Amino acid sequence: MKRIVVVGASAAGLSAVETLRREGFQGVITLVGDEPHAPYDRPPLSKQLMASPWEPDRLTLRSPAELSALDLDLRLGVMATGLDLDAQQVQLSVGGHVFYDGLIVATGVRPRRLPGLGAHVLRSLNDALALRRGLGPGRRLVVVGAGFLGVEAAAVARGLGCEVVLLEPAPVPLAHAVGEQVGHMLSQAHREHGVELRTGVTVSAVADGGVRLADGELVAADEVLLALGAVPNTEWLEGSGLRLADGLVCDEYCAAAPNVYAAGDVTRWHNPLFGVPMRIEHRTNAAEQGMAAARNLLHPEARRPFAPVPYFWSDQYDMKIQAYGYLRGHDDIAIVDGNVTKRRFLAAYRTGDRLAGALAVGMPPKALRGWRQAISVGARWNDIIGTATGVTTS
Repeated sequence: MKRIVVVGASAAGLSAVETLRREGFQGVITLVGDEPHAPYDRPPLSKQLMASPWEPDRLTLRSPAELSALDLDLRLGVMATGLDLDAQQVQLSVGGHVFYDGLIVATGVRPRRLPGLGAHVLRSLNDALALRRGLGPGRRLVVVGAGFLGVEAAAVARGLGCEVVLLEPAPVPLAHAVGEQVGHMLSQAHREHGVELRTGVTVSAVADGGVRLADGELVAADEVLLALGAVPNTEWLEGSGLRLADGLVCDEYCAAAPNVYAAGDVTRWHNPLFGVPMRIEHRTNAAEQGMAAARNLLHPEARRPFAPVPYFWSDQYDMKIQAYGYLRGHDDIAIVDGNVTKRRFLAAYRTGDRLAGALAVGMPPKALRGWRQAISVGARWNDIIGTATGVTTS
């Protein structure tokens, strides 16, 4: 193997190229990124950067010297537009193509949008800077979508003195991910901080001066942020012969085809720890999966399944939220420590007969360590909850 192409220059792609070099690959590595910026960190976009204490240079993941040391064929501001598996070529937006012996796809996702012009999204550095310029005391921000991105942005905007309206079609924000009890707690926290949270409403379009609801009501805004989830960037792979289904479909080794692997938000792979296919949009997973994909590509004779315990965190007001596991589609939740009303608690999640996840609010990091270990070994729910104290279920 003489040339490896990595498409996507964010956390997953950077992790992949660094691992290739660390594992001894001395051939050509081409890193293709659609943004003109060097690789940077995305989680602070809705936190430190939007809140203004950080400037863009603090988001950079590696210095120019560190990137130079990787000896990359770096193609920034260039999009991949097609893939020919037989010829082993990636077509590029600037014309021409680049050959590969091995390929890692790390093209991430893009925000969902609504009809109409003038709304913000929050995925890139330029997105965050544009939104930040429109926020401040006396400004009115409407956030469409109360997922983690939407609620984080709402919390930051309130801290900047904005009037905030948060619109969510579900009856309870985040209930599908963290359960109704936790969702109600988060909703109450935002209302106490002055957010006008409206649930059970559907936004049909961005309009002049705000957003238009399905019933015709205009919700006025100085700025609108769409936080409606994301779409995997797989259009350039259509017609390639790779399987696409809410992401690039891969096996447990992160392989989509011979010598073609994937990592990060774009990847739908089979996680053998949980026995289900999943696509994870979390920073930690992107870095870990980039490493796994690179190792498996370089060492096919010693491939290892990628079977992580997913991890995510969220900062909202004075609440630090951390979670391990795969919480979506859970069957039950138990509060095993603390008190939800006081916003200091640990919750365990059951899927089938096993412990699927654990989430902590306002607890020290060490409170989750044992739960992460239990999830990683496939602990049975009854074995774990039967030994816990102070358990209530919902």
